[in-house]
Amino acid sequence: MQPGRLEDVYYDCPIYYLTLVISGRKHLLANGEVHAALVAFTEQAPIYGVAVGRYVIMPDHIHLFAAFTPESIALSKWIKSLKNSLSKTLRSRGARTPHWQKGFFDRVLRKEESYAANWDYVRNNPVRAGLVDQPEHWPFQGQIHDFTLDQNNGRS
Repeated sequence: MQPGRLEDVYYDCPIYYLTLVISGRKHLLANGEVHAALVAFTEQAPIYGVAVGRYVIMPDHIHLFAAFTPESIALSKWIKSLKNSLSKTLRSRGARTPHWQKGFFDRVLRKEESYAANWDYVRNNPVRAGLVDQPEHWPFQGQIHDFTLDQNNGRS
């Protein structure tokens, strides 16, 4: 059986569900300085053909959703730049290197997958970790760009 055409499975500008993890799972990330640095970096992402949607910063890892245009910077280069940018903030806070695990986890959301359902799972991470009672009480989360999905599971 032939697989379906890629455009029938994925978006033209795919949404990636990304996870970046701190080396040794040290608790370095859940603070106002790292949060501000992440927001500043991701607000500039459209210059490189990347739009960042929702994100959650946990003490030892970051989850975020990002869409890449066909003309965008390579995913691995963008992640490397993000890690380097956040490492500057971590160094300024006295965190010793290495800061990051090698690589990152990524998954492309297929058309039939729901961004909203994936976000619901991610936003509940602080609750499952026992950090807050309600996801909206976690201060280290947000949304940079709005990924609105239409009824046909395409992005508008």
